[in-house]
Amino acid sequence: MKMTKIYEGSHQWVMFGRDPHRPEKIIDTNQYMVRTADRCLLMDPGGIELFAPMLAAVLHHAPVEEITDLFASHQDPDIISSLGLWDQALPNAKLHAAQLWEGFLRHFGCEAIEYLPIPDHGGTINLGSVELQIVPAHYLHSSANFHIYDPQAKILMSGDVGAALEAPGAPVFVDNFEAHIEKMRYFHQRWMPSNQAKRAWLERVRKLDVQILAPQHGRMFKGDDVRRFLDWFEALQVGIAV
Repeated sequence: MKMTKIYEGSHQWVMFGRDPHRPEKIIDTNQYMVRTADRCLLMDPGGIELFAPMLAAVLHHAPVEEITDLFASHQDPDIISSLGLWDQALPNAKLHAAQLWEGFLRHFGCEAIEYLPIPDHGGTINLGSVELQIVPAHYLHSSANFHIYDPQAKILMSGDVGAALEAPGAPVFVDNFEAHIEKMRYFHQRWMPSNQAKRAWLERVRKLDVQILAPQHGRMFKGDDVRRFLDWFEALQVGIAV
C-alpha cells in the first residue's frame, strides 16, 4: 500500500492508498492518519479486505498501543467495514462516528472500542498537540456525514466530496484540474443527492483556510485547485437520478 506524507509539523498527516493487491471489483479508497508524539487517529480506515495491509502500513509509523482513535465519516462499508477487526486489535481505542449511525455501525463489530457519538452539529477531536474540527457534511452523500478539518495543517479530509473514479496507480494529487473534471462529474452528480446540502457545505467550508482537500477516493487537491474544485462543485447540479 502506497504511503504519502502530506504534512509534517508538530504532527503528521499520512495518506494510505493505491493498494496494488486490491481485488479488481472493489473501489479504491484513501485512508488518512494524523500522528502526534504519542497518539494516532485513523480516518475512514477502510473495508474489511484492507485491514491487513492497512494495519501493516500504520505500524511503520506507530506501535499498536498508540493507535488511539478512529473516525468514520459515514456508514459505508468501504469506510469502516473493517471495524470488527480493529475492535480486536485496538481494545482501548475510541471510534468517533455519527450518533445516527451507532446502531448500524455496531453490526460490523464494536465490543471493545468505545463508541463516541458525534452530534449533528459536529464537534472536535483533541489529540493533545492538535485539536481537529468535526465539520458537518450531511447528505454529502450520507444523511449523517462528517469531515475533519485541521486548522494547523490546513487540511480538510472531505470524505466523498472531491472523489473521483480513477485508474489503478493514479497520482495522489491533481496535476491538471480541467482534465480531472470528467473523472469526478458522474460520481458527484449520482452520489450527491441534494443541491441544498451542497450549498450549505460550501458556505461552511469557504470560511476555512483549506490548502489541501483530501477525499476518500481519487486524488487530493492542493493550493489553487482547492478553490477550483469548490467553484466547480458549486455550479454542478447533483441528484440526477431523481
